[in-house]
Amino acid sequence: QVQLVESGGGLVQPGGSLRLSCAASGSTFSNYAIAWFRQAPGKEREFVANINGSGGRTIYADSVKGRFTVSRDNAKNTAYLQMNGLKPDDTAVYYCKTADSWGQGTQVTVSS
Repeated sequence: QVQLVESGGGLVQPGGSLRLSCAASGSTFSNYAIAWFRQAPGKEREFVANINGSGGRTIYADSVKGRFTVSRDNAKNTAYLQMNGLKPDDTAVYYCKTADSWGQGTQVTVSS
């Protein structure tokens, strides 16, 4: 089973940027897609973005399209979520996942 560890969260002002990382171990990284989800306080967990195993295909939620970019470096067993133009509504715990594993999450807070 794959183990996933997110990092890179923090406090940022509206309009700012953060890059989240998702480090994987335990399996051949390029064999599986990575998805990012987020969960805000009092809300259900929602899909943010997905990238396939080769990195050649990405999908985004409408709410982040044009602001967030998902990528991966298979040589480093790491996926990334570059977040630009952050808004207070982006405040949430962000998780990366594979088909059968979730990371522990990293907190992103957008506030002035």
